Amino acid sequence: MKLEQFERYPLTFGPTPIEKLPRLSEFLGGDVEIYAKREDCNCGLAFGGNKIRKLEYIVPDAIASGADTLVTIGGVQSNHTRLVAATAAKIGMQCRLVQESWVPFQDAVYDRVGNILMSRVMGATVELVDEGFDIGIRESWENAIEDVKAKGGHPYPIPAGASEHKYGGLGYVAFAEEVRQQEAEMGIKFDYIVVCTVTGSTMAGMVVGFAEDGRSRRVIGIDASGTPEKNHAQVLRIARHTADLVELEQPIQEDDITIIDDYAYPAYGVPSEETNDAIRIAAKTEGMMTDPVYEGKSMQGLIDLTRKGYFPQGSKVLYVHLGGVPAINAYSYIYRNG
Repeated sequence: MKLEQFERYPLTFGPTPIEKLPRLSEFLGGDVEIYAKREDCNCGLAFGGNKIRKLEYIVPDAIASGADTLVTIGGVQSNHTRLVAATAAKIGMQCRLVQESWVPFQDAVYDRVGNILMSRVMGATVELVDEGFDIGIRESWENAIEDVKAKGGHPYPIPAGASEHKYGGLGYVAFAEEVRQQEAEMGIKFDYIVVCTVTGSTMAGMVVGFAEDGRSRRVIGIDASGTPEKNHAQVLRIARHTADLVELEQPIQEDDITIIDDYAYPAYGVPSEETNDAIRIAAKTEGMMTDPVYEGKSMQGLIDLTRKGYFPQGSKVLYVHLGGVPAINAYSYIYRNG
């Protein structure tokens, strides 16, 4: 693969740590060894997370374009918009955020704490738009881009989750190479990689990256979008586009994409009781916090799949923690007693 041809703007501290989760493994019966790759600890920008890895490959293009304003979109408690705001501050650009009403969740402080609070503190211009959830290209985002132009600015468009961006998958191709290097240092090899998927480019990049050593199908996506058909199609499309960019030698097939759709209920951004149980289990066994929107649902998937015997005895499973914990502040009533 030819990833090195793409310029990368360093925003992360370096390789993210991999830690063994012995108490969680034991809690789930001890037949499977569970590890976590801590993408939530990847940088000093507003608590970090997986979107930073993507933005490292997008920022050089934004700078080269002559832009002065990053324009992106997400839900009210979007991790992505928080990290675009942080990146804009870091590189000296303005930031325009469209925050749609993607989550049917009522909490008195939902639009005033967590991710959106930090975006405002970092100087982003925040526009709340009353539109429902969809992982595709949004009219409100296109309107914001035109508005920046009309006011004399030079916008650089970044779609939701950076996923539909032409370079959106590159960061997680690099992630796979990083994991291989760490495996060599640790003297182990992971049999499965478990990751949350919503807008698709994180998983798509991993599928391409792990194709190098024949592990594409061992990347187990846990859908948290609640729109599984769109998610499957988007991951496949982004993976194929990214594979072309890095000149992957083999084509990405439809059955290279493994996504499990059983855990997104009752809706995007709304945790089920099982999600809440998973959040508490990870917290009480390992002190590892996960959130109600993304990582709580992928942790729910990891726990349920392990209990069901999805992973053969003796498997080494890498849970990829993508970050997003600041969103838990917007769900404070649920966790008021722990």
